[in-house]
Amino acid sequence: MVVVGAGLAGLTAARTLRRAGVDVVVLEARDRVGGRTLNHFLEHGPDPENDAVVELGGQWIGPGHQRIRALIDELGLSTFDTYDRGAKLWEHNGRVRRYTGEIPRANPLHLADLQIALTRLERMARRIDPAAPWAAPRAAQWDRQTVAGWIDRHVRTAVGRAFIELVCEAVWAADAADLSLLHLLTYTSSNQGLSQLITTRGGAQQSRIIGGAQQISTAMADELGDAVRLGAPVREIRTRDGVQVVADTATVRAERVVVAMSPTLAGRLHYDEPLPADRDQLTQRMPNGSVVKCMAIYDEPFWRADGLSGQGVGFTGPVKVFFDNSPPSGRPGVLLGFLEGSQARELGRADTRTRREAVIGCFARMFGPRAARPVDYVEKVWAADQWTRGCYGAFLPPNTWTQVGPALRRAVGPIHWAGAETAVRSMGYMDGAVASGERAAAEVLTALGSGA
Repeated sequence: MVVVGAGLAGLTAARTLRRAGVDVVVLEARDRVGGRTLNHFLEHGPDPENDAVVELGGQWIGPGHQRIRALIDELGLSTFDTYDRGAKLWEHNGRVRRYTGEIPRANPLHLADLQIALTRLERMARRIDPAAPWAAPRAAQWDRQTVAGWIDRHVRTAVGRAFIELVCEAVWAADAADLSLLHLLTYTSSNQGLSQLITTRGGAQQSRIIGGAQQISTAMADELGDAVRLGAPVREIRTRDGVQVVADTATVRAERVVVAMSPTLAGRLHYDEPLPADRDQLTQRMPNGSVVKCMAIYDEPFWRADGLSGQGVGFTGPVKVFFDNSPPSGRPGVLLGFLEGSQARELGRADTRTRREAVIGCFARMFGPRAARPVDYVEKVWAADQWTRGCYGAFLPPNTWTQVGPALRRAVGPIHWAGAETAVRSMGYMDGAVASGERAAAEVLTALGSGA
């Protein structure tokens, strides 16, 4: 067996197969494991080997993320809560206001309009089976329109429109005009509701892993040992005479292969025999999001003494979503901000200094002049990463789920697909990546057991 990709999905698949007695080789293009998770060790901290770690990639788990939580426990890792004490901040019309709860305080008419829109989206999402969204009664109608088009027709106030557009940027790293409405509803259904997606305490941003999320992949890779081969980009998968996976470093023969990559990157491999047309069309129409993850480091989290949680939202940008991303000890203090969608594309083309100035300027507007003087700054432009080409994950534009969506998880002969995008539950999250690896391994074991 060959697994292509040593992220959470690929390593979970490989580990599951190994434990079932299957010989497995994992081929990874990068010089590290972890895929879209990536630890960064801070110079300013009490213990640079453990505590002073931030994640430049995926980092959060929530109460509904059962598969990755079980894996964390099995590997002997621990979690801590995202800092969520104190007021949050909201920047709107040139003013920064404090608020509590999940939605900023605003004109009651605006809040009522927003709540009606969110409730309507939640109700629509409950009609979607994330395993087969194309089968929903109104799937074709919902898939023909963008989220932006739906907002224009159903949301009356500027605050309501801006907030839902912000949700699209924060969750999918894409603009509302990029997304199929059916994709928003499918993803929402897969993740137990919009409130789960945008909530910290009790939601998808509730907890982090002590020592960083990349440790999960590192621990699994250590268990697999020499079966994990780094610096081995796969270029071609041949299936005319058995399976041959052609990498820069070697060609590996196998009975079956699990491709654990984002669909758009999987589509860049050469397949001989060619993939079915619908699978190839899917990979052409499933782009990755655009995000730059940015962190400013301070000697201490000064905002906490001011009664602030470090969390905030702003409609001005370019940074619109803020978090306290400090290590569990609270030192050093770390403010996290995201450039997403069009802001990430625009500033992703700029030089690092220009981008840093824009980001720190947002921190200072939100948290005051002390935020303008960090002791360090780190960032990751995921669209520029050769072996990722965008985060958080892939999304589907209009008329894609209903036309070629069934090809997303369907095996092609001896080729099986894994990755967070293919998850039925927790789609797009680390939990979904783990679940997808388990599903792909189960498919392989069934096929091997049947002699297929």
